[in-house]
Amino acid sequence: MIAIQKNNLKTVLITVALLLIANGISMRYFHRFDLTKDKRYTLSETSLKIIQQVKEPLSIKIYMEGDLPSEFKRLQQETQQLLEEFQAYNKNIVFEFVNPLENEDASMDNIKELYRKGLTPVNITVDDKGKQSQAMVFPWAIAVYNNKEVNIPLLKNIMGVTTTEKVIGSVQHLEYSIADAINKITVAKQKKIAVIKGNGELQDILMAKFLLQIRESYHIGPFTLDSVSKSPMQTLEALEKYDLAVIAKPTETFTDAEKQVLDQYIINGGKTLWLVDQVAVEMDSLYNSNGATLAYPRDLNLNDMFFKYGFRINPDIVKDEQGSSIKLATGEQGSATQYQEFNWKFAPQVYPESTHPIVKNLGGIKFDFANPIDTLKNGIKKTVLLQSSKYSKKVGTPVEVNLNIVEEETSPNHYINTGNIPLSILLEGQFHSVFENRVLPFEQSNFKKEGKASKMIVISDGDLIKNQLDKNFQPVELGFDQRSGNLYDNKDFMLNCVNYLLDDTGLINIRSKDLDLPLLDKEKVYQNYTQTQIITIGLPILILGLFGVLFTFIRKRKNSN
Repeated sequence: MIAIQKNNLKTVLITVALLLIANGISMRYFHRFDLTKDKRYTLSETSLKIIQQVKEPLSIKIYMEGDLPSEFKRLQQETQQLLEEFQAYNKNIVFEFVNPLENEDASMDNIKELYRKGLTPVNITVDDKGKQSQAMVFPWAIAVYNNKEVNIPLLKNIMGVTTTEKVIGSVQHLEYSIADAINKITVAKQKKIAVIKGNGELQDILMAKFLLQIRESYHIGPFTLDSVSKSPMQTLEALEKYDLAVIAKPTETFTDAEKQVLDQYIINGGKTLWLVDQVAVEMDSLYNSNGATLAYPRDLNLNDMFFKYGFRINPDIVKDEQGSSIKLATGEQGSATQYQEFNWKFAPQVYPESTHPIVKNLGGIKFDFANPIDTLKNGIKKTVLLQSSKYSKKVGTPVEVNLNIVEEETSPNHYINTGNIPLSILLEGQFHSVFENRVLPFEQSNFKKEGKASKMIVISDGDLIKNQLDKNFQPVELGFDQRSGNLYDNKDFMLNCVNYLLDDTGLINIRSKDLDLPLLDKEKVYQNYTQTQIITIGLPILILGLFGVLFTFIRKRKNSN
């Protein structure tokens, strides 16, 4: 008996010693092990760099707590586990989950306050074994740092998919959403964006939602080209202080001098985001007694410039069977006008096929009277970001556009080898000046024929950045179509474009992360409810019971010997 006690004591001492040694090593050398197949909890190098920027306490409040539907419980769990990873690398990051609906007396005030901050809830139908009920969920978080506050969207809106699919897409974006928010409030704004004016571009109120969003991360300023006629060199020098120029739906011709300013800005490394309509036609002009309007080519005097850079926007409009819905009056019944939903083929609903970080995991993006883009060989790297469906084709202009097209009957035979038309492209490389071997519109001593490596994104529809106005002439969310009630992913696409063009941290590359989330199929669970209960609840209890019986049997047998 004494020998047994000595052996037991020796075993205990050795175990304690090993634990102390292991604890000492773990305190000296920090490492976390991610045993998931897709490494979903392994933070990217970019996230780790952003975490290191947090020098003061940073608090994150997540409004997903309480009795949540099963899909949102999964989103809550994934959010918590990811935030624990952030916290493990920097103890200044603290977070808490709160239920804004917990206190019935204060819940209405909480909801109003969240609405005021721009945190809109999601109303979903919960289906529990055939019984349906309504639930309100706030899939948002708020990060606070040094008296600065930023909203973090946790649920990504993807049109036309189930709540489960939305959750899967949202988990894909969690690390990006959280890292982006931390970067916004811990790093001072450095990059500057010029919104080009002077050639009939969109008014600020028509792209207010876009401007307000990017203002959180960048300095923005209007930049008019009117001064080019009097002092072109001073205008160019002023423009070169900006990192990105946004040219949103110009409608007036550019002079050669204005082109030289933009050209030399690009040659000197300036980034550009072009949203150009080569055809003049507006959706509002269709709502008249005839239900028709004329679409005709628009000359902006930019064709030679674009051709030199390696692309061409054709003066045609794209007709796509994968169009966006539109509601039209179909007659009157009593005193109420009857409306019916139709497929509007001149508003392509584009689902990205590219795996580029700008468009990866985005939902439908709505175009209006988009133009085809051709790419030309010139040594510049070109990536097609968005393209029409295979059931699409070009329609030459001038042409009459009539609402009666919604009644048109077509078949796949009408679209043989006509589809997959590029509507947005990314160009990267060292551009050559359009004024190479040409007489310059104005004298420039430091003129360059070829310059630094740069990037530009071209979108053949100026309306893609345009937000609609409500009855009170206030801007609605970018991508929200009041005529159909659908919310498209236009805003995320535009923000991704800006972030990619200006991103030096590689933050947008986090969007390339692929996760494999195993989620239960509700329909199969309902069909085999009893069997599912036995597998998920009964089987673990049975295994534990068998283990207990076996352990007791072995212990008794050992003691009896």
